[in-house]
Amino acid sequence: MSEAGTSAGRPRSEEAHQAILDATLELLAEVGFSALTVEGVAQRAGVGKATIYRRWAAKLPLVIEAFNQLPGLEEADTGNVVDDLKQMLQSYLQLFNSTPLATVLPSLAGERAHNTDLTALFDPVTKQRRQPLIRALERGVERGELPKDLDLDLAADLIVGPIAVRLFFTGRKVNPRIVGPIVDLALRGLANPRP
Repeated sequence: MSEAGTSAGRPRSEEAHQAILDATLELLAEVGFSALTVEGVAQRAGVGKATIYRRWAAKLPLVIEAFNQLPGLEEADTGNVVDDLKQMLQSYLQLFNSTPLATVLPSLAGERAHNTDLTALFDPVTKQRRQPLIRALERGVERGELPKDLDLDLAADLIVGPIAVRLFFTGRKVNPRIVGPIVDLALRGLANPRP
């Protein structure tokens, strides 16, 4: 029999898959990466461990797929780099504060420093999720709002750095209202010099 027909109390395959991902995010938010176990996910999701291992070979790929369900930066192209960045970051922080991202991201970021396997899987994901920010800066360069020789990665770090400091080092909630001053201050330093 298929997994979907094994018992009335077990979720069907698609439902089980989503239940596993949801349980993974819940546990990441509650206990962090280090304490998360496949057994705990199975129990929370109401599935057997074998169901999880049929889909994911280990905890790490499961965690990365679950993380990928969380919101990322969304593209904004208003015709102005300042407005693009403010719109993107404000909407992201609103989602950040209303989803498990606010606890899951710090847990994974803290763990990656001493877990090379996590780093290998997590870094490409974070690089991909950062691309809307890079593209906004590229458009700013193309429109002449930013210097042609701008180091895009460094500029992106400069813009999101204050948010990361608040999140990881002060323990304060990151309020979307800080985005305007951050972008203004960062871009003032990055802008083309005026004639």
